[in-house]
Amino acid sequence: MDENRDMDIIRNLRTIEWLKSEILVTIAEFYQLLSKGEDYIKEDLEDLISNIILLSFLLSKRLGISYEEIESSLIDKIKLNILEGHKIEKWYGDLNELMTFLKADRN
Repeated sequence: MDENRDMDIIRNLRTIEWLKSEILVTIAEFYQLLSKGEDYIKEDLEDLISNIILLSFLLSKRLGISYEEIESSLIDKIKLNILEGHKIEKWYGDLNELMTFLKADRN
């Protein structure tokens, strides 16, 4: 029984390390893509950004944080930044737009 538990712990630790490295690799690819300055990179950017979000959610799960907790924390962070008058919100209204998107019933 302890051996199975130990194997699960080791597997979880390896998975955490793998996810962390995947996030770093994806962020590096993101920076490389932006440094090229090409005009037609929208699909590549979408792919890299969605991968960072996906990997972040998977990593949170492996660290014992539920998807619901991450979403709740994200919403709290958005609300706080709106209240504090974040520049992005002042200039573009992006935080309110994101809040509306996250709260939309997409079922």
